[in-house]
Amino acid sequence: MDKSIASANAFTADFQNFITRYAWHEVWGRPGLDAKTRRVIVLAITCALGRWEEFELHLRAALVGGSGASLGAGDDAPTALTPDEVKEVLMQAAIYAGVPAANTGMSIAVKLLRELGHALPPLPATEVAHTGSGRSFRSAGTPALHYTVREPRSKASPRSTVVLSHALGCDVSLWDALANALAAEHRVICYDHRGHGDSEAPAGPYTMAELADDAERLLAELDTGPVVWIGLSLGGMVGQELALRHPRRVEALVIANSSAGFDEADRNAWQQRIDAVAQGGVDAVADAAMQRWFTTDFRSAQPATVARWRRRVASTSARGYVAASQAVMRHDTAARLPQISAPTLVIAGALDPGTPVAMSQAIADAVPGARLVVLDDAAHLSVLEQPAAFTAVVHDFLAALA
Repeated sequence: MDKSIASANAFTADFQNFITRYAWHEVWGRPGLDAKTRRVIVLAITCALGRWEEFELHLRAALVGGSGASLGAGDDAPTALTPDEVKEVLMQAAIYAGVPAANTGMSIAVKLLRELGHALPPLPATEVAHTGSGRSFRSAGTPALHYTVREPRSKASPRSTVVLSHALGCDVSLWDALANALAAEHRVICYDHRGHGDSEAPAGPYTMAELADDAERLLAELDTGPVVWIGLSLGGMVGQELALRHPRRVEALVIANSSAGFDEADRNAWQQRIDAVAQGGVDAVADAAMQRWFTTDFRSAQPATVARWRRRVASTSARGYVAASQAVMRHDTAARLPQISAPTLVIAGALDPGTPVAMSQAIADAVPGARLVVLDDAAHLSVLEQPAAFTAVVHDFLAALA
């Protein structure tokens, strides 16, 4: 046994040395591979392996480009990939690595293309296929809301329609992992609040009632019937208001990392944030948002993910962010929560400084029959920090509704 283990270890070490020497010295420096081909190979491999932080890093570099000489190719040929070339990589990934991997890759690619200023065609009123996020639409109402629909992969009738409502400064991509998981059996609708993502950003201030009525108009347009509403932070506040204003629309309610209202000190803090964005844009509060959204350990372990979300919040319309923040600042459902009749699950992050566990506990105590689940090692965006635990809790809740 000892001899076998020693032989295996020796072989492993020799093999690793061989791969390192060959890949990094003989293949990487080989003139037969031009720089663009290398970029394509790296994107394909990182997509197939689900190495999403590295995929985003290399995709950003591929879209920005540079000279072949800068990558050791020995020439000055441009190396940037076009959006069509990236799309081809993802189409091949769908065939050989599976549609879920290509879906995630496409979602990242669309966000990067938008961030880097590549022209994306405006969404018409009719459907547009977005491989990474279901099918994408724009509502007919005012303001026009961007939304996506994932039909059940089982091709059977959906067990329910689930609506996912994102946090302040985020967009539909907050829900990519959960939406894809739930779409195994459910119809899943994600949408951007007014002032966020690809939805219109009318002048503010907004109210929580307006945001809830936006959602009601969208769901009426889609003729969804009653839905399971899952909202995080701002989305959870909208869910509370929707369940109170339009109770027939809400079959069940999940309120994550949210609040029923704020005291005077919190409202003063919100006003300071609003003033900062009004003067310096959303970038002025982006670093502070990362401190609230993610735990210290997560920020250290996942710097690329944190950087991606910082860019995302900073790209939010300042007008939309301020107007929605005004709705949050004035949000107050505490006295009305006992009127909610829908089965309700409340999720909190144990380390959430923005909406501490006590705020979630207050909601769970006030809504008849509500249950509170606290996720360990999670700050404000618990669905990103603890995706497996969040998904499991939601799955159990949905199963209990059947």
